[in-house]
Amino acid sequence: MVNGSMIIILSISIGNCSQSACNQISEKNPILKYIYTIQKIVPQSYLSHNAVTPGNGSKTILIGEDDLDDQEFLKEIFSSIGEAFTYEFVFNGGKLLEYLEKAEHLPCLIVLDYNMPELNGAEILAQLKKNDRYNSIPKIIWSTSNSTTFKEKCLELGANDYVVKPSNVSDLKDIARYMLSFCNG
Repeated sequence: MVNGSMIIILSISIGNCSQSACNQISEKNPILKYIYTIQKIVPQSYLSHNAVTPGNGSKTILIGEDDLDDQEFLKEIFSSIGEAFTYEFVFNGGKLLEYLEKAEHLPCLIVLDYNMPELNGAEILAQLKKNDRYNSIPKIIWSTSNSTTFKEKCLELGANDYVVKPSNVSDLKDIARYMLSFCNG
């Protein structure tokens, strides 16, 4: 059953990525290439878009990201680093706050896309700042914008850092390692 679960989870990861992202991911990993090839056999109705990447359950990273391609790249990069984390993805700010309110165990890190539906990264940070329960969780904003105004606002609202989304995989891997260091420190 573990192998069956793994295939479904990987199928979710591959099933939602863009054609170019799937090709890049699957070319590097023969198992993912096989899953990408057969994933059309599994009806999309069985797949959850809010899938958790496998981990040992000891540490969870909550990621607010509405772009499926960015989710896929993050899943792949985090997994390639080899850390034992669980990754929970939410598509909008409201769902992220709901997740935290219901969470029995809080994540070791929150990564927020600045531009998300319902609430943007700064608005989420403002809400989190109102509740002492979330003060000890490191929060990183990651955005396509390198606006100093956005960055300063987010840092004032409690973000540990504001990172601009990279344009290449090498930089993304460095940023992913940096993000994971907040859970290891």
